[in-house]
Amino acid sequence: MHNLLLSLTLLFTITLSGCGYNTLQSTDEQIKATWAEVLNQYQRRADLVPNLVNVVKGFAAQEKDVLLGVTNARSRVGSVQATPELINDPEAFAKFQSAQGELTSALSRLLVVAENYPQLKSDANFRDLQAQLEGTENRITVARNRYIKAVQEYNVVVRSFPSNLTAMVFGFQVKPSLTVENEKEISTAPKVDFSAPSPARQ
Repeated sequence: MHNLLLSLTLLFTITLSGCGYNTLQSTDEQIKATWAEVLNQYQRRADLVPNLVNVVKGFAAQEKDVLLGVTNARSRVGSVQATPELINDPEAFAKFQSAQGELTSALSRLLVVAENYPQLKSDANFRDLQAQLEGTENRITVARNRYIKAVQEYNVVVRSFPSNLTAMVFGFQVKPSLTVENEKEISTAPKVDFSAPSPARQ
C-alpha cells in the first residue's frame, strides 16, 4: 500500500511538472517580486513629494493651484491600497495606475513651474530633491518594464496548451499588465533639466 501511494505521488508530481505547474508557480512568484519593486519605487516617489512641495512653496507660494494639484494627486495615490493582491483585481489595478499617472502629470507641472524661479532652481535642497526624483523616475521605469516582462511570460504559460489546463485546475488566471491609454506618458520621467536660464516672475 505504501509503495502504491508513493508511486501515485511520484506520478502526480511528474504529471504536474510536465503540464506547466512548476512554471506557473515560478512565473507567478516572479510577478510578485517585480510588482513589489514597482510598489517600492512608487512609494519612494510619494515620499519625496511633501519635501518637494515644501521647497517649491518657499519660493513660489503663489503657485497654489499647482502645489495643491500635486498634494491632491499624492493623496489619491495613498488612498489606493497597494497590496500584492492588487495585481489580481483588474479594477483596483486600473485605479492604481490612474492615480500614479495623475501624480506623474502633477509633478511634471510642478517642475515646469519651477523653471520660472531662478532662486528655486539654484537652491541646494531643490537640486537634491530634483536629482532624487529623476533617479526615482528612472527606477520606476525599470521596475515597470521588469513587471511587464514578468506578466508577459506568466500569461503565455497560462494561455498555452497544455499548461492552460493546469492553470484552470489550480485557478491561475491571466494577470493585468501596465498598459493604459497614457502608457507613454506615465512611463516617461518628468523633464527635470534646469540648465537653461529663465526670467524670474515678478
